[in-house]
Amino acid sequence: MARRDPHSYADLDQGVVDHIHLDLYVNFSERSVHGGVRLQLREPAAGILDLDTRALRIGACRDGGGGEVAYEVGEPDRVLGSRLRLHLPQQTQAIEIDFQTTSGSTALDWLAPEQTAGRAAPYLYSQCQPHHARSVFPCQDTPAARFRYSAAVTVPGGLNAVMAAAPCGSFAGRVEGTRTFTFEMPQPVPSYLTALAVGRISALDLSSRVRIYAEPEVLDQAAWEFAGVERMVEVAEEIFGPYEWERFDMLVMPFSFPFGGMENPRLTFLTPTLLAGDRSLVNVVAHELAHSWTGNLVTNASMEDFWINEGFTVWAERRILEALEGEEYAALHAAIGRISLEEAFERFGAESPYTRLNTPLEGVDPDEVYSEIPYEKGFLLVRLMEQVAGRERWDGALRVYMDRYRFTSITSEELLGFLDRELPGLTEAAKAREWIYEPGLPDNAPAFTSPRLEAVRALAEGWKGGERPGRDDVAAWSPEEWQLYLKWLPQTIDLAGCRYLDETFGLSASGNSEILVSWLVLAVRSGYDPALEGTRRVLTTVGRQKFLRPLYQALLSREQYRPLAHELFASMRARYHTLSRVAVEDLLKEC
Repeated sequence: MARRDPHSYADLDQGVVDHIHLDLYVNFSERSVHGGVRLQLREPAAGILDLDTRALRIGACRDGGGGEVAYEVGEPDRVLGSRLRLHLPQQTQAIEIDFQTTSGSTALDWLAPEQTAGRAAPYLYSQCQPHHARSVFPCQDTPAARFRYSAAVTVPGGLNAVMAAAPCGSFAGRVEGTRTFTFEMPQPVPSYLTALAVGRISALDLSSRVRIYAEPEVLDQAAWEFAGVERMVEVAEEIFGPYEWERFDMLVMPFSFPFGGMENPRLTFLTPTLLAGDRSLVNVVAHELAHSWTGNLVTNASMEDFWINEGFTVWAERRILEALEGEEYAALHAAIGRISLEEAFERFGAESPYTRLNTPLEGVDPDEVYSEIPYEKGFLLVRLMEQVAGRERWDGALRVYMDRYRFTSITSEELLGFLDRELPGLTEAAKAREWIYEPGLPDNAPAFTSPRLEAVRALAEGWKGGERPGRDDVAAWSPEEWQLYLKWLPQTIDLAGCRYLDETFGLSASGNSEILVSWLVLAVRSGYDPALEGTRRVLTTVGRQKFLRPLYQALLSREQYRPLAHELFASMRARYHTLSRVAVEDLLKEC
């Protein structure tokens, strides 16, 4: 018997959980969730069964017949949490565990009313990826183990509960003044795809299988922003095959949500920074939708092979965007991704093991080395293999791949074995093993170009020679072209140049968060004081890591702005999600 995932105590040779029932009571006054979990094993088992927990209070443990099950909770490990070791009687197939979350739960974000759009009621949401489900309920918290689940969630009256599962109705709770919502997830999912949110949540149907959830204050705006998502699902099905999850619903989160999106099946979580008012940021939805095939349907077996999820998904996202908007549009996104990849290589160093696709993570917290490398280096490898095989052959093989491994979790070696059987010679021609197991970027990486792309690059490169864009030059620019232009400019520019860009194009007032943050980073690095107001506004109203990290880095890069960085973080520390808070703390420690 041996652990197969460096981030889990689970040993699947001891037994595999194939169904979970959660009975949860959400207590906002205590900021805790308590109740019970019933774990159903695929086969009867006896002896030791190890589960993952983090910062949970464990109560009684019983077998399916109500008999006591002996257990021990191990000492907490910084990365793994605490092992819950059960001693199962002979022929045990069900275990019931009473538990309660504590303030140490890394998955749960408890928001006061003033942290929500309506400022009228508290809010709770979970973020379980990559290994935080164990801080919500005891489980085999590894993507190698998949299970179906059901849930009954009791919440204070006047609030609604939603989950990444099919809603099955609600009724008055056992405690006066509460309501219980019930859910069923009929497809097997890894633990990190369980998701819960509780608050003043309303909904509107966008099509027969697409619904938008949000706080009432932003619901209409969100419904307009994402009105075209049904067409996106149809295009994705044309490329990748049938959508296996029945519904593609979305929930617009409060501002503290740390990511652009989270691909929870049946209920994708989305950052409110996507509400640009012009539908210019729906590419993030394309990414989360693509996960319905690449990640949720076929999943990496551990975080060491995270690229299998994210590299394939970035490739799939750009295939969807290409089908909807054309090749040039997809090329612009690939160029933005390449910049992010180069920044990640700079962060770690090109020879770092964290620039491999198969990343050695024994003893390493995956949150601490999270980067764009599995996304963008992974994308480049998948794109390269598509080019070498030819699109028609590649798409055919991918359909076989999706069907063969549907609702399972695989490793890089299993993926390579499949490709060697299905497309002989491909992995060797693409040097796939070098891409996966060696650091840095191989010399056969695909390049992307287009007339629009080169025009933007030329204008940015002309800055040092005094070339400045005029209104006519940028009149037809997409948000992606603006992002590229700002990122391709020198890292710092003179104050007169900052003033020209800001006053001519109104960059500090941009409603597109990607453009706004790209501009603010450049302006702050350049010492342009008028950008500080916008920077303060973003850092006090946005919790998305993608924006927090570069803005704090920009403030810290200039000595006169460092006190402001520390002041802003001190005021916002408790309002950022744990993952964002830790990321910013690491930056501040260096200054």
